Order: sequence, then C-alpha cells, then structure tokens
Amino acid sequence: MRQKLDLENWVRKEHFNFFSKFEEPFYGVCVNIDCTAAYKFAKEKGVSFFLYTLYKALAAAQVTEPFKLRIDGDEVFIYDQINAGSTIGRSNGTFGFGYIAYNPSFDEYIAAANEEVQQVQNSTNLLRETRIDLIRFSSLPWIDFTSISHARMFSGKDSCPSISFGKMTVSNGKRSMPMSVHVHHALVDGLHIGQYIDCFQELMNKGV
Repeated sequence: MRQKLDLENWVRKEHFNFFSKFEEPFYGVCVNIDCTAAYKFAKEKGVSFFLYTLYKALAAAQVTEPFKLRIDGDEVFIYDQINAGSTIGRSNGTFGFGYIAYNPSFDEYIAAANEEVQQVQNSTNLLRETRIDLIRFSSLPWIDFTSISHARMFSGKDSCPSISFGKMTVSNGKRSMPMSVHVHHALVDGLHIGQYIDCFQELMNKGV
C-alpha cells in the first residue's frame, strides 16, 4: 500500500524540484557499524548474520520516513512497508537477486528469507525485482571498504536506496563492519541518512 505525497505542501518541495533534475541525483556515505551484539545474537540463535543484519536494516527503514519515499513518474509516494531486493551468493562464485519481504515477526521473516535464499542459490538466472517498494542490498564480506560506488543504468529512473555491507573486523574484542548508504537526494538529505544510521545502530545493539 502507498499514499501520494502532497508535493505542493511538502517542506522539501524546493529540494525535490532542484535535485530531481540532476542527471546523477544519488549520493552516498560510508560508516562503520558496531556489530558485536548483533553477531553474538545471530550465532547464539544459529541464524545467518547477513539476514539478521538485513532484518535490522529493514526495521530501521520502516521508522525513517524519507527511506519509504519513492518517485513514480512525476509523483512521490510514501509506502506503508519497505522490503529488500538483495544479492545472494552462489556456490559457483556468482550471485543472483532475491526478494525478501520485511515482517515484524523475526521468526516469520527468517523462515521466508531462508527459503528465498535457497531458491536463488538453486537457480541460474539474474532476474531482479522491478518493484520500487524496496531497498537494494548487497554484501562484500571480503572487503573492509572505506568508499564504494554502484553500477547505474541512467536510462532507467530509479529512486530506491542502495545499502552495502562489507567485511567484519575485530579489534579489542569488538566487531565492526563498513556500511554504505546511497540515496536519491530529491527524497533524502544528509540529516535523514544520519537518523537512519543512528536507528540502525541502536537496533543492532538489541536482540529481537
């Protein structure tokens, strides 16, 4: 479900009109996330750390309104729920794209997510969801990156955020990993990215 935003009375109307004209309206930041508690919880529960992290990232999106905004044509819509479109690695070194829906119930979420992972790993296609009520996720567990860019198809309009997670490292007993967040500037400002990251970190520090 979604609702159309009243652009004329939106406090960011001028910002939207300004940045929506850019050939490249996306920008991004990279931060380090403390994942000590989240990693411990995932291991104790015997669940995928990546899928657990994805769950927390989606939970943060549900309460950070700008991350629920999408451009469709010349209009902006706010979605009731944001889901995940994610790369999923395969045993042959390639990857596929999976669609993982958010569910407030972690048990229901992880069951559906594990099923989707299995289906993608047992397939050979490279089909990606065209729906826009999602965030595009990827994982680079081999790289402790400090910067990242994304392949873009400029002929196609896109306003979905992209979030990538990097290699986990351990220092003085604490685990951390890099995270990049790329967003469409017509919808999301730096303030909002900061709010999203703070919310995500807070959720990563808690159990389910």
